[in-house]
Order: sequence, then C-alpha cells, then structure tokens
Amino acid sequence: MPPSAPRPTLEAVAARAGVSRATVSRVVNGGAGVRGPLVERVRAAVEELGYIPNQAARTLVTRRNGAIAVVVAEPESRFFTDPFFAQQVRGISRELAAHDNQLVLLLTGGAADHERVGRYLTGGHVDGALIFSLHADDSLPVLARKAGVPTVIGGRPTWPDPDTRRRTLYVDCDNRGGARDAVRRLLALGRRRIVHIAGPLDQPASVDRLDGFRDVLPGIGTAMIAEGDFTPEGGARAMEKLLERSPDLDGVFAASDVMASGALRVLRQRGLRVPDDVAVVGFDDMVSVAEWTDPPLTTIRQDIEEMGRLMARLLLHALEPATDQDGVPAVSSIITPTRLVVRDSA
Repeated sequence: MPPSAPRPTLEAVAARAGVSRATVSRVVNGGAGVRGPLVERVRAAVEELGYIPNQAARTLVTRRNGAIAVVVAEPESRFFTDPFFAQQVRGISRELAAHDNQLVLLLTGGAADHERVGRYLTGGHVDGALIFSLHADDSLPVLARKAGVPTVIGGRPTWPDPDTRRRTLYVDCDNRGGARDAVRRLLALGRRRIVHIAGPLDQPASVDRLDGFRDVLPGIGTAMIAEGDFTPEGGARAMEKLLERSPDLDGVFAASDVMASGALRVLRQRGLRVPDDVAVVGFDDMVSVAEWTDPPLTTIRQDIEEMGRLMARLLLHALEPATDQDGVPAVSSIITPTRLVVRDSA
C-alpha cells in the first residue's frame, strides 16, 4: 500500500494562491485586513488542496476553540429517556453547526459531576456554556462564572442576588401564561374540580406553571395539587394521589406531556373516560408524546427546538459583542410565546 500523501501546509496554500503565508493565516483564521480578491484566491487554493486548518494554531490566533459546552443538570437515565432534551439539543446543535462550532455534551448526576464539569470549563476547552434543567441548589452557573466562561441559561434564573439575575443571559417560554391558558380551557369545557400535576418544585418552570394554575383558580387547596418529576411514572403516582383525595375530579392540568401520559394511563385503569369523565391538558406539545397518547393530548405548545436555537444564538452573540449576528439584539433574556393545541383529551 503506497504511503498516504502529506497533509497540505499553509505554505503550500500560499504558493498556490500566490500570496504570503501571513495572508493565508489571516483568511483561514477569520482575521480582517485582506482584500476581497485575495480572500477568494486563498479560499480557492484551500479548496483545491484540501487544506484543513490546524485547530491549535487557530486557537492561538483567534483565542477561540470553536466549541461550546452544553451542560444538562440531569443524569444520563433522565436525559436519554425524555424527548424534551433531544429537541432542545437538536436546536442548539443546528445553530452551532451553522456557525462552525462544535457541541460538547456534559451531563451531571450529582456533586461529583459538578466538580468534573467545573474543572473542564476552567481548563479552557470551550468558548462558552449553555446550561439547562437547573434545580434550585445547582452550583453549575456559579462554577461557570468562576471559570470565566460566558454562559446562557435555559430557564428563568432564580439566584438570590437581583444584580446577578439581571446580568444573567437566559431563554425561557411563557410558562405562567401557558398554564393559565390550560386551566381556562378546562373551565371553558365546564370542568369545576380541576387538579394539577406539578413538576419538581425546585425548578422555576414548575413553579411558574403552578403559579399560572393558581392565577386562574386562586382559592385552590393543596389537596388539588400533587408534585411529579417530569416522568410518566411520576405523573402516574401524582394522578393516583389526586384520585384518592378528590375521587370526583373532572379536569387535570399536567405540567408536562410526559407526566400527562402517565396520568392518562391511571385514569384508563380506573375506568374513567377521557375527556367524557375527566379532561386532561398537558404542557410542551412534544409530538412524539402528545399525538400518540390515547386519546391524543390537548396541550400547551412551547417551541423547544427554537428555544435551544435561541440559546445558542444568544451565546454566540455574547462571544462577538462587536457584531450583530443575523439580527440578534443585545438582550439579556428571551421569553418565547406558548399556545394551546387542542386534541381529543380536552
């Protein structure tokens, strides 16, 4: 077998383009100060020779790694079974790829993992971090700040310090408004014994959805609310508790489609017809769940993939403060709208 051809060098590209090595370096590393015709000649030579820039050399010139950490504050068992995460990471990945950035996925299942992530961020391997599914006691944002890594949070920040909250870049949806729409839908159907399956109450999205539920039903008692964990099993357990407390319930607002799917299973096992006896509304509009439940689920839609894309765009914009990438404004937060999607369950 003949030996493989040597990799093209910067000098070879310079010779092919008829320019200096320094000019080639500025073009391939994104530098300024090179006239348009020369840029085209260099790019043509790069294409002809199949030149691949050396990442280490590029990093020295640009002080950028071209890599972004996506930190999910959940263990592998949750991340790989919940379709929410797949949709959000897909949006992030597409936006990063469009700007020639690599995605580095980091999952955390406890304090030891937080330390590992902190060391990785401090090590200068990535240009920034996207962190989501945070819980109230998460130290990940603090670790990212100590590492000096620009960060965007998925979800409304709840740090005690108001100045820190104000300076935190984040993307979220209108959780509270969406929850209000869900309950109003149930009321419009004539339901009066409405219960709520909440998400983990150490997460802002769950708290906001519970607050939206209470906005419409201000006198609701705690017996009408049960906390789940954003899993089908958690939704089923919460539904069992609510049926024990309120056997005559006629409406359910679940804080996620996944939990709603567990609730539907329990209602079916109890011989209760949906929506005839009990109407059910979820939250998320994950098609892989909502359109495949029995019956298909009425739900509140949030554009999960778009939220991931916006997180990535906000971070890339923060990394390039002197430019305006695709019209992204210099904002610290983005709240995306939600809307009711009516199917057969309510």
